[in-house]
Amino acid sequence: MYLIGDIGNTEIKICLFKSNLKLIKKIRIPTVFLNNNSLYSKLKFLKKYKNKINKIVFSSVVPSVFKIIKFILLKIIKKNCIELKKCKFNNLIKVKVNKKQIGSDRLANAISAIDNKNNFIIIDFGTATNFDIVIKNQYIGGILAPGVQLSLNNLIDKASLIPKIKLEKINNVIGKNTNSAIRSGFYHGYTGLIDNILKLIIKQTGKSYKIILTGGLAYLFKDSIKGKKIIKRDLTINGILKVAINS
Repeated sequence: MYLIGDIGNTEIKICLFKSNLKLIKKIRIPTVFLNNNSLYSKLKFLKKYKNKINKIVFSSVVPSVFKIIKFILLKIIKKNCIELKKCKFNNLIKVKVNKKQIGSDRLANAISAIDNKNNFIIIDFGTATNFDIVIKNQYIGGILAPGVQLSLNNLIDKASLIPKIKLEKINNVIGKNTNSAIRSGFYHGYTGLIDNILKLIIKQTGKSYKIILTGGLAYLFKDSIKGKKIIKRDLTINGILKVAINS
């Protein structure tokens, strides 16, 4: 069995897979609300699987939280949790940049996408908006832009007359009130940002790409971004699982 986790700035996802890769259980925890007691309560079900779990691999961009989870798992199932970057995955992907400078989630996304035939641009709508580029079996780097939801939350926090709103697709560019003006700015503004970055990547590399969208707001931009795209919601988890199986 495989215990797989993705520790992000906003949310923690933990999945337990059978050896045949069937998902047994998936847990989602807001990162900001994590504490030892609540985590222990959510993970104590693992006790009955402790003799069956062969490997525990997590990606983490929050070292302090990974430390807590590692401690709790050691307490519950007496097994060590390995951070993705500590695993050997040269057989899966060739990383052409400094691995220490790349988030584990971004590496997991690239590993999940790779098929050794096609080129991929992966756009992850998380706390940041990440663009990662894979050419055949090589990860060549990426771009980090401000996260859509993070930017909206920051605007709401800093401007007292801006209401809390949910981002939605909007056809009209010119807003008729505050809500529609904000929705337009974020929807059309980020669509323009994404399209321009994609165009610049293609121009710089001279390659064609398949585009993969993942993360919470992928659905919002799927139809507005130029070119063919597919949404893969569990891209990060599947990449970590791929590393666990092959390392």
